[in-house]
Amino acid sequence: MGYWSARGLRGSALEDIINFTNSYYRSRGLAVVQKIPTPITPVEVDNKKHTIKLAYFDSQSTVDYIGMAQGVGICFDAKETSKKSLPVQNIHEHQISFMEEFSKHGGVSFLLVHFSAAGTYFFLPIEVLRQYWADARGGGRKSIPFSAFEERYEISMKQNGVLNYLEAVNTYLMQKK
Repeated sequence: MGYWSARGLRGSALEDIINFTNSYYRSRGLAVVQKIPTPITPVEVDNKKHTIKLAYFDSQSTVDYIGMAQGVGICFDAKETSKKSLPVQNIHEHQISFMEEFSKHGGVSFLLVHFSAAGTYFFLPIEVLRQYWADARGGGRKSIPFSAFEERYEISMKQNGVLNYLEAVNTYLMQKK
């Protein structure tokens, strides 16, 4: 069973950016996208600071975010890496399964990946993710190289702090037609 501790909040800055972006989208009627909380059971609580010091995961979560953008269902997981590739081990089988099932029902499933060393963000469609996942499971490459992230799916950070991932979703949908 997985454990969470106060030391393990990797990616929280990325989630803050995405949460801000989602609030921006919602306030302008562009999308309603919610962060899906990971179900945890606290084991150790600091009552003075009102914080959870140690907890375990109740069950496997699905993805980080799910919602609707102008009539299109979207679900995605946010991943961050300081490397020049995204380790496949950072993506869990239950996430792949959920994203594939979501896609089969007409939704758009993807990873939103931040390459922190390069300061870039990308939309990675489930089709590309599935290919690298299957290759890794079959003994192939264990990471998704930076070169696999297409320039057309690079996500820009606007001056107002919005990470405009809906542009990449739109590009993806236009490509699928």
